[in-house]
Amino acid sequence: MGVALAVLAGAAPIVSAPVAPFPAPQAADPAPAPPVEAAQVIATYPHDTAAFTQGLFFSDGRLFESTGQEGESAVRELELATGKVKRAAKLPAQYFGEGSTGWGKTIVSLTWKHGKGFRWDRDSFRKLGEFTYAGEGWGLTQDGRSLILSDGTSALRFLDPATFAERRRITVTWRGRPVRQLNELEYVRGEVLANIWHSDLIVRIDPASGAIKGVIDLRAVAASVAVSDSEAVLNGIAWDDRAGKLYVTGKRWPRLFEIALPGGS
Repeated sequence: MGVALAVLAGAAPIVSAPVAPFPAPQAADPAPAPPVEAAQVIATYPHDTAAFTQGLFFSDGRLFESTGQEGESAVRELELATGKVKRAAKLPAQYFGEGSTGWGKTIVSLTWKHGKGFRWDRDSFRKLGEFTYAGEGWGLTQDGRSLILSDGTSALRFLDPATFAERRRITVTWRGRPVRQLNELEYVRGEVLANIWHSDLIVRIDPASGAIKGVIDLRAVAASVAVSDSEAVLNGIAWDDRAGKLYVTGKRWPRLFEIALPGGS
């Protein structure tokens, strides 16, 4: 199904729910499918095509990014208007960097398969420490109380930001059935936004129940990006709480997009 790229044309159009990657509907489903809204693009900005984006977030109005690939992984601060890297710290060459988020005046970042994360000083980019976690690390965000980690399954783990001990976890579901491949995360006004890997879709998750409340369809946005690498997929969600603006990008994408917040809230 094709959808047009909506650019500030009033309310976001509601489109039919895509079949993949969600479980097929069943006659016994207890509720109708959550709404699917085509993304409305407000503005575009340059983005570094060398960046294999794994995490994207704002902290006190400043834009940060973590990147992946062994030997290339880094945490960095970006200039929104130009896409230029203002400062950066590279991970040791053996690590494949993953998601990241801010916590106070620090940056917390994950690695993919090593079960190791890092804490960085947000201003100097000096490494402050390391921590460990079970399983893989994919996406990371925080809700002001806990760090929230995805690992490619249908689970989101809520971690103590001081000790990294697991406080609780939820299973993310579409009409009661688990949805896997949860990747990049961002906490926005009481919801967890999660990119589903290789889908060009972002789901809006209730952090209490794990139920998907809605879907942001970015397939038209992704189709507008000129990339040839099959792994250059949508992966990067950043919410600027100060400005009330939402941004998305992808791995090695040449552009970063400001999009309207779903529901106009």
